[in-house]
Amino acid sequence: MFMNEENGLRGGTKYAELATAKKEKHIFAIESDEGGFGVVSLGIDGTVQQETKLRSWLPLFKPYGVLDMPDGGGGADIGPLKRSGAVMASVNPRSQRYFDHHHAPNDVFEAVNKRELEMGAVSMAAIIFLVDKYGL
Repeated sequence: MFMNEENGLRGGTKYAELATAKKEKHIFAIESDEGGFGVVSLGIDGTVQQETKLRSWLPLFKPYGVLDMPDGGGGADIGPLKRSGAVMASVNPRSQRYFDHHHAPNDVFEAVNKRELEMGAVSMAAIIFLVDKYGL
């Protein structure tokens, strides 16, 4: 895990640099950077074959409110790992309340809706489990 997107992407860039130096093979990266609200989709970005496999799991996610797996997964923080061939994914929540909190005085942990945050965590854990168990 790493961070520092808001300061020139140094965290993600350094992480990718160190992974390359250590000859680590990252096959999948997921980012959640649009708030801790209820998840509506998981964006994905890989080869056509990889995306087809990921989308075959969509029925498993629908009961939890994840309704789609559109193109365009990833984000600034994990973007540097794409160069090494990692499949990119992103948690896409319902974002209509995002700027009610983003970098505002009420952007505090106490303002987080626990259930919405848990649903995002469950979505991330589930797709990581499926990739681990069934591969890409």
